[in-house]
Amino acid sequence: MSKDAHLTPQFFAGMELFRDLPPAAIEKVAASARVRRVAREARIFNQGDAGVRAHAVIEGVVRIAQTGSDGAQVVVRFIGAGEIFGAVSLFTDARYPADAVALVETLEASWSEAELLELMIAQPQIAINVIHIIGKRLQEAQERMRELATQGATRRVAHAVLRLGRQAGRETADGTEIAFPLRRKDVADIAGTTLHTASRILTAWESAGLLATRNQHLTIRQPSEIARIAEDASD
Repeated sequence: MSKDAHLTPQFFAGMELFRDLPPAAIEKVAASARVRRVAREARIFNQGDAGVRAHAVIEGVVRIAQTGSDGAQVVVRFIGAGEIFGAVSLFTDARYPADAVALVETLEASWSEAELLELMIAQPQIAINVIHIIGKRLQEAQERMRELATQGATRRVAHAVLRLGRQAGRETADGTEIAFPLRRKDVADIAGTTLHTASRILTAWESAGLLATRNQHLTIRQPSEIARIAEDASD
């Protein structure tokens, strides 16, 4: 256990996995959690590892990336505070389908398969929450597939930037800042385009004052204009 193992139950009450649970159930969730603090750029698990657990971010951000048979790696999504990751593998082949790396110092909790199933049996709301989470992510994946099939790279990059802003944006004097370090390759992967193309698009938007980048933190300065580009069918 880390120094954060004493976390009180309210830290878990706001998580999407445990939404709408009564206080007594949240106390059981907290009591069964394995809590640890993960250093920046530390690997939480590797693609293909067995011994899977259901994970949730309490503080910080985790990058989920998959590696193909050719060795090329693609970022699948980012996991922010309150979100779960790695749990689907408990219900499939019991191996993690991707790598999970802490982008910043991250506090995470996890539960074994037996612990999660015991919690689900006692509180069916947890199983309902899992269905909602998986459904939402499936819908997002379908939207990204549709964009890849029907839209040009510029629109896809715009959608990717807007999604990141909705997921992890914080309002500043300059606009909506994405609250974790973001490589241009990350944007390219999420948008389904090349690093060269994503860099060209983002550089043009920065020159036009739509975006700003400082220390790998992207700020959306004109979200309405990025949204207009995302919906521009002429692209």
